[in-house]
Amino acid sequence: MDFPQLIDIEITISSNNCHPWENFEGTKFVDRGTFTLKTCEKFAMDRNSGTLIRAFIIILLVIANIGCDQATKKMIRNSMAQNETITMLNDYLTVTRVENSGAFLSVGDALPEKSKSLLLSAIPMVALAVGLFYILYKPSIAGKTLIGLCFIIGGGIGNIFDRIRYGSVTDFLHIDFGFVQTGIFNMADVSIMFGMFLVILQAVLAYIRERKTSV
Repeated sequence: MDFPQLIDIEITISSNNCHPWENFEGTKFVDRGTFTLKTCEKFAMDRNSGTLIRAFIIILLVIANIGCDQATKKMIRNSMAQNETITMLNDYLTVTRVENSGAFLSVGDALPEKSKSLLLSAIPMVALAVGLFYILYKPSIAGKTLIGLCFIIGGGIGNIFDRIRYGSVTDFLHIDFGFVQTGIFNMADVSIMFGMFLVILQAVLAYIRERKTSV
């Protein structure tokens, strides 16, 4: 028995949905064409493989940021006393160990203990968990934004780990160019700042492209 091909029937198939039509002879018809069952299965396998690779890269970037932060802090804790200072690069860079019980660049250091625990540990932990879930399950995030968020999450986790385990965060880097200088920071802070830079850069570039296309 001959059956008419479904060439004029439009069927929309998303990456999450593969439900082709089937005639009695077992031929699969999808999106104005014919796909075999093997083609549909391969499509699903390729998508799952890409999702796993993407998730692996995200986790790897987050862990790399945490690892870099924790390794440098451990080195400072093991080799320097509290408030010990080493000057480098003609005093432009200073390495000095400071235990910071506040947040980024010592913000919130004077808060009461309960408020500090809530604002500097509990709420950031929830925010970082939500952020990690978001980037893992949101495939349409732009590349620079995705990398930036990985750096921010990794840096945030590094500092929260310190705060929970040691009760304070080890800061040890200070840059002074005379006309401008930083507070005392660590590699987790560097990750957070670099991540914010990438996110802002992506937003600016997207805005410029949108303006050009609208002209």
